[in-house]
Amino acid sequence: MPEPESDRGPGAGSGRLALRRGIVVAAEPLEVEVAGKRRRAWADRQLLGEMREGDEVVVNVAALDLGLGSGGFDVVHVNLTRGLEGGERGGEHVIKLNYTSLQHAVTPIEEAGDRRSGRPRAFRVLVLPLHGHLAPAAWAAAAARPGLEIGYVQTGGGALPGSLSRDVGELRQRGLLTAQITAAPAYGGEHDALSTLGALDAGRDLGWDAAIVGPGPGIIGSGTEYGHGGIAALESAHAALSLKLPTLVSPRLSCADPRPRHLHLSHHTHTLLELLLAPVEIAVPEGEIAGAAAARGYLESAAAAGGHTLASAAVDLDAYAATGLPTTTMGRPLAEDPLFFAAPLAAGALLARPG
Repeated sequence: MPEPESDRGPGAGSGRLALRRGIVVAAEPLEVEVAGKRRRAWADRQLLGEMREGDEVVVNVAALDLGLGSGGFDVVHVNLTRGLEGGERGGEHVIKLNYTSLQHAVTPIEEAGDRRSGRPRAFRVLVLPLHGHLAPAAWAAAAARPGLEIGYVQTGGGALPGSLSRDVGELRQRGLLTAQITAAPAYGGEHDALSTLGALDAGRDLGWDAAIVGPGPGIIGSGTEYGHGGIAALESAHAALSLKLPTLVSPRLSCADPRPRHLHLSHHTHTLLELLLAPVEIAVPEGEIAGAAAARGYLESAAAAGGHTLASAAVDLDAYAATGLPTTTMGRPLAEDPLFFAAPLAAGALLARPG
């Protein structure tokens, strides 16, 4: 007989999938009717295929039911009408999302390394604390050095599907990113890697001039010192350092976040700088920006404790605001929290430095 629920240890009974049957009532943008109510939804079409009106689907309703700010939609788990056969198989033979119901075969980009010729090139790596830094960092790098070949490595810590981010699609379309590699547990980018280390090793062989590494949208968090998606930056920085690549960190700063743990210098970045096993360079925005002086004070203290180096760069917030790229973080516009955007703008400018 199964043991009693009370004897299963901490968390017993939690973590069950919240799955519901629904009907697709709109394909673009996707909406699903569940128990008589229309609900916003998202489907990973790379895994699940096409969604059409009238399709019967099973959706995961956990995020929407919890009212999560970054996950305000249901996620389609399977399309019962047309999604059970799967696509045609190629030569893929390595599993991602292994031992889950969404496991699927990929060809890891690491394998291509055995067939590459020529000497690997060195490049600078920028480590991001969250996905909101990606667009301003990539734009600033391209503005500082047009034609720079920048690759993006998506890690864990936020959304895992490589196709979810609108920012990545826009940056690829504008030519501000040259490629996307999703490193386990992330999946579904133009290339899949089994580790962040493998993704960076592949990126430098692909001819990138620089790499931006960070989590997908919707960083996870628990309000604790170590229980948050920003801790993925620790692995990313160590991966870059282990390959002896110059490693730059974009700090998470804010002059308007209502949560004290994220005001000025976020505890996410403070913890990263405290735990790193080797020194890195930390980007600091120059100029008269609200909260910048206080944030710099915190950064100087954290850098001194860990032997890290601060590097400053001028930023043009007005020019970035005019690009049409994202200018909102957690519902706060750039004008309300300029420091949040100034940090990745400085980081992008520093990433573009020659040498």
